[in-house]
Amino acid sequence: MGEEPLIAVGAHDAMSARLIDVSGFDAVWVSGFGVSAMAYGLPDLNLVTMSETLDVTRRIDAVTSLPVVVDCDNGYGGFGNVVRTVCEFERAGVAAVCIEDNLFPKRNSLYQGAAIRELVPTKEQARRLRAAKQAQETDGFVLIARVEALIAGHGVEAACERAVAYAEAGCDAILIHSKDKTLQQIEGFLEAWGTTGLDVPLVAVPTLFPDFSATELKQKGFAMVILANHPMRASVQAMEETLAKLSGDGRAADVDSAIAAVDHIFELVHTREAIEAEEAEVR
Repeated sequence: MGEEPLIAVGAHDAMSARLIDVSGFDAVWVSGFGVSAMAYGLPDLNLVTMSETLDVTRRIDAVTSLPVVVDCDNGYGGFGNVVRTVCEFERAGVAAVCIEDNLFPKRNSLYQGAAIRELVPTKEQARRLRAAKQAQETDGFVLIARVEALIAGHGVEAACERAVAYAEAGCDAILIHSKDKTLQQIEGFLEAWGTTGLDVPLVAVPTLFPDFSATELKQKGFAMVILANHPMRASVQAMEETLAKLSGDGRAADVDSAIAAVDHIFELVHTREAIEAEEAEVR
């Protein structure tokens, strides 16, 4: 691993992916939460299908040169669904997918309200991930296994047991998630993981422990940090504030100073280049 962690940022559409690209990050994370909420206006409860997520992913991948890592939830169903999901996204040309062990239909890890959280049994999830990895057609494609044991309240020992099983099934990286803002649970996991002798890279999503920087997380043992939903949340807040101002007198000038110039949007989608190419022979 390098001195600095890889930093991926969550995209929910093509424009957010392009902005992540030009901002100098290492990778684009296609957020399942973001796709559900922003592309379809639905809660993140497995209501968006594999093919719908794949459609959004293709649009995102088309506008960025960065590696694209896709949040594929729990593979959208059972054993065969997981295998097919991995195959379809690999064939689409993305760099990696992440599969979690939440039982279908899933519950979003960030949801703070009351919800029944059930996980796929460890042996069954390892069987699914092993089959998906064996179906892989290219050497460079990466399968990340997401462990939800800490989110579900099963404790550090159970989380480490799952992580070991998924690594031994052939997964290329392990994403460990927790709601503990102090990072004590994560540090307990890291201590237990360190005794396994496995060198599979670890991935962090610090939405619920935001005070820790990517550098600090790298020092603790994480190879990759995913800032999963911040562009989505920034977009919603900015749109709400703009619409609130417009709902007064309906005067466009009231919001001009706080929104992107039209010319900037033209620039981001390469309007000038497209016109020049189209009109080249005419001239």
